[in-house]
Amino acid sequence: MPPCRLLPPALVCSIGDDLATIADALFTGRRGLEYDDVFTPGRPLPLGRVTTSLPDAQALPPAHRSRNNQLLAAALAQLAPTLEAFRKRHPQARIGVVLGTSTSGIGETETALAERQREGHWPDDFHYQRHEIGSPARFVAEWLGLDGPAYTLSTACTSSARALASAKRLLASGACDAVIAGGADSLCGLTVNGFASLEALSDRPSQPFAAERDGINLGEAAALFLVTAETGGIQLSGYGESSDAYHISAPRPDGQGAIQAMQAALAMAKLPATAIDYLNLHGTATRQNDSMEAKAVATLFGSTLPCSSTKALTGHTLGACGALEAAFCWLTLNEGRLPPQVHDSAVDPELALLNYAKTTTHQGRCAISNAFAFGGNNIALLLERFNE
Repeated sequence: MPPCRLLPPALVCSIGDDLATIADALFTGRRGLEYDDVFTPGRPLPLGRVTTSLPDAQALPPAHRSRNNQLLAAALAQLAPTLEAFRKRHPQARIGVVLGTSTSGIGETETALAERQREGHWPDDFHYQRHEIGSPARFVAEWLGLDGPAYTLSTACTSSARALASAKRLLASGACDAVIAGGADSLCGLTVNGFASLEALSDRPSQPFAAERDGINLGEAAALFLVTAETGGIQLSGYGESSDAYHISAPRPDGQGAIQAMQAALAMAKLPATAIDYLNLHGTATRQNDSMEAKAVATLFGSTLPCSSTKALTGHTLGACGALEAAFCWLTLNEGRLPPQVHDSAVDPELALLNYAKTTTHQGRCAISNAFAFGGNNIALLLERFNE
């Protein structure tokens, strides 16, 4: 495949809304979780909520006024200088948009539905389009005045990772010269209560791969890249996708689907497993996911590769996590530092042995980010740093 360069990401999450602040939290292991019972009255949960200021929703087009799109607008403001510089270099560039989400603007529909039940009618400003899955990509394309391909993927927790893979395919096909790719998800009652009904939520900060792990924390985020066909920098050298369809929500215990995805990413990048310097684990802190992933990573990479789950810091940002954690790999390669594994208890001795990263400098060249989702769909993204 031709080059697929990932220019500096634009990020908004619970540990910050600029790269410097986020990098400081990421590499020191500072959690961005706060207790809140707004979605689960009487049961305060640690949530990775974005608390920094977001663009005014009233400044957005009426059909796009949602928290999800506010998060995207904040990320777009960060991305603007990168996009402007690219357009100066390539004034005729055809730019597409591919995003991932699992919530879109459903939080606003929850509010509107409550008013309808209370008052007997929908709010005057209600737009069903706000919670359509396609809304995020349409919003970005309309906001920037782009007329290239624009679509949203929704495959649960792999959504935005698949958006980056899709961007690579668009560049390879010649359909686009650059793609704005990534994703956004916002906290809402549907997802929080949905995961609560699965008994998958923890009432304390999550403990990925720890003996005492008992579930996930949820979070929200937006993460965007400008993906170009330029050489140099940090490239998306490979991706691997698989679908083992083992269970509607549980991962395949032997990790074969995860292994297939990681092997396919290595094959596309034409790299051996020994070339990888860091792996960002999906690491949800559920009993089943961590057991499966530890087995898969140990089978393919052994017990020496530094790895960590950054969901301990941000919470699980669902459809945004693939792009967000790819961005954490981007920061790792760009800054030569490792995100430490954060948990408050001992590693589970029953898990396959892994080398959990500690805070340190680490001049790596290649990193993999894993994302796994309901229905047994899996993806691994392989990032590679090249000299300019």
